[in-house]
Amino acid sequence: MKSAVLNNVGGPFIIQDVELLPPQKNEVRVKLKAAGLCHSDWHFVEGMLHRPFPCILGHEGAGIVEELGEGVTSLRKGQHVVLNWAPSCHKCYYCQHGDTGLCETWKDWRKGTMMDGSTRFRIDGQPAHQFSVFSTFTEQTIVPVEGCVPIEDDIPFEIAALVGCAVTTGVGATLNTVDVRPGDSVAVYGCGGVGLNILQGARLSNAQPIIGVDNDPDKEAIAKQFGATHFVLAGDDAHTKVKELTEDRGVDWAFEAVGPPKVQEAAYQAIRSGGAMVVVGLAPKGSTTSFSGTDMHLGQKRILGSFFGSCDPSREFPRLLGFYRSGQLQIEEMISKRYSLDQINEGYDDLFKGGHKRGVLIFD
Repeated sequence: MKSAVLNNVGGPFIIQDVELLPPQKNEVRVKLKAAGLCHSDWHFVEGMLHRPFPCILGHEGAGIVEELGEGVTSLRKGQHVVLNWAPSCHKCYYCQHGDTGLCETWKDWRKGTMMDGSTRFRIDGQPAHQFSVFSTFTEQTIVPVEGCVPIEDDIPFEIAALVGCAVTTGVGATLNTVDVRPGDSVAVYGCGGVGLNILQGARLSNAQPIIGVDNDPDKEAIAKQFGATHFVLAGDDAHTKVKELTEDRGVDWAFEAVGPPKVQEAAYQAIRSGGAMVVVGLAPKGSTTSFSGTDMHLGQKRILGSFFGSCDPSREFPRLLGFYRSGQLQIEEMISKRYSLDQINEGYDDLFKGGHKRGVLIFD
C-alpha cells in the first residue's frame, strides 16, 4: 500500500510502498477514506515535536473497517468509523473522574507505537513509527478498537475526519473545558482549523462579542463566517484593540489556538481582571511562556489548559456530528481544498498561504 513517509526533519513527505502487518488482539484494520491536514503533524516536520524516522504521520481520519483482530466484538467489517487518536480506558483514576484525555492506561500513545511498544508499519522490513496509536497519511492503518468511533453510513468521510480533531478540539474548548455563557466576551488568537471551531463554539454559546485575532488579513472574512463578530489583526497593539471592544476591560475568555509562547502571552494580555486564558494550541516541546505573577494574583486571572476539547470522544464525536446534521456546525465550509495522497506536500504548502482554512486528503 502507499503511505506518505517522513524520513527527516524538514521533509518533504515521500510516497512509499509500506507493508501493513495484520491487526493483533483488540485491533482492526481500517481503509482510510479521508484524512485532515492538521498543523500538529507539521510540528514533526519542523522538528518541534519528535518521532523516530521513518514515520507515518496523520491523526485526523475516517474510513471503513476492513478486518477484525482477535477479540473484537464491538465493530463489524464494513462499518464506517471516525478515528480517535487519544483513546481512553474508562476505568483508571482520571477516566473515572471525567478526564479521559489524561487516561493512565493510554498515556503511552505519545510514543508513536501501539500499546505493546511495536508498530504495524514496515518499510523494507524495518519498523516505521506512527503519529499516535495509528496514522492516517496512508491508504490503510491498524487501529486499537478503543480508537474507533462508529458513525452512520450517510456521514461524509471528510466531515467525520475533521471531527476527529479540529472540530472536537475547538468546539470542546468552549463547551467542555470552560462554560462560556451567553453574553460572555471571547477572543480567539489564531483562526486556523482549531481557532475557527473555537469561534463556532463561542457562537453556539451565544457569546458577545466574539473577536478573531490573526496575522493574516485574509482571515477576517473567514473568521466572521464561522462566528466572529469582530476581527483584529495580530500585532503589538492587538490586545489594546481587543480591550477597546470590551469597554477597556478585556475579554472574559481568551483562547490561544496556535501554540508559540508569544501568542500565549498575547492572549493573556487580552483578558480582563477575573478572566481566563485557555491554552488550546500545541506548544513546541520544551518551550516556556512568561506571565506576571503579580498581575495574575492581583487581577485574579486564570490560565487553563484544554487538551482535545476536554472530552470523551466516544460521546463527543456523535454529539458534534449531530450539531452538523442540524446545521449548527459548519464543517464542510472549513474545507479549502481536497488533495490526493500524492499531493500531500502541496496541501501543506497551501496551509501556510493566506486565506486557507483546512485541507483534506481524499482516498479512492
